[in-house]
Amino acid sequence: MLLGVNVDHVATVREARKETEPDPVRAAVLALRGGADGITVHLREDRRHIQDRDLTEMREKVRVVELNLEMAATDEMIKIALKVRPDMVTLVPEKRAELTTEGGLDLKKSGKKIKKAIDAIQRKGMPVSLFINPSITDVEISRKLGAKMVEIHTGLYANAKGIRHKAELKRVKEAVKRAIDIGLLANAGHGLNYINVKKIAAIKDIRGLYIGHSIVARSVYDGMERAVKEMKKLIGE
Repeated sequence: MLLGVNVDHVATVREARKETEPDPVRAAVLALRGGADGITVHLREDRRHIQDRDLTEMREKVRVVELNLEMAATDEMIKIALKVRPDMVTLVPEKRAELTTEGGLDLKKSGKKIKKAIDAIQRKGMPVSLFINPSITDVEISRKLGAKMVEIHTGLYANAKGIRHKAELKRVKEAVKRAIDIGLLANAGHGLNYINVKKIAAIKDIRGLYIGHSIVARSVYDGMERAVKEMKKLIGE
């Protein structure tokens, strides 16, 4: 099972001050050294974290493993994808006011626009994945639209507790199984962390997990002590 590490929130910290650090490209290189099988970035319409230059530099640095571009199905983003040529594209819903992606694509409402994006991108040899809710219906629509794979939204599973937690896990499993049965590759992601990831990772048919926020958060803790020691050393010198 592959691990794609999303480094968006490294750029979130940088953009809070409009500085040059921390650098998401450098973070991506470190993630690869740690064993990541791929890197994911979400180039948003409002450019709130990842910038165009980040994507360009990421394409230059991430060559041996998968570079996954998350994006909305807009004409602007399609042009960027065709120019940068990531290894795969994941189409996601995007709202200006949201803090993070709140759910899967509305395939019934936006099917025509999504198909246009799928056709344009896959025509150039880049597989497209659709970020969808854990719904068998959405899996089947994804297949009809021509996507090569889906990414099952695990946010509801991650936030649920008790009986609801088990029910959401079952929904994810059923969606993955249906995807495999009809010839789609199945990924999963959103809200996965060091506590809840194992039950999702135990679903053997999942191709890859896409995780960002919890890994970036853990890196802040695990790297803070060393960062302070190095600064103290420089001050002492």
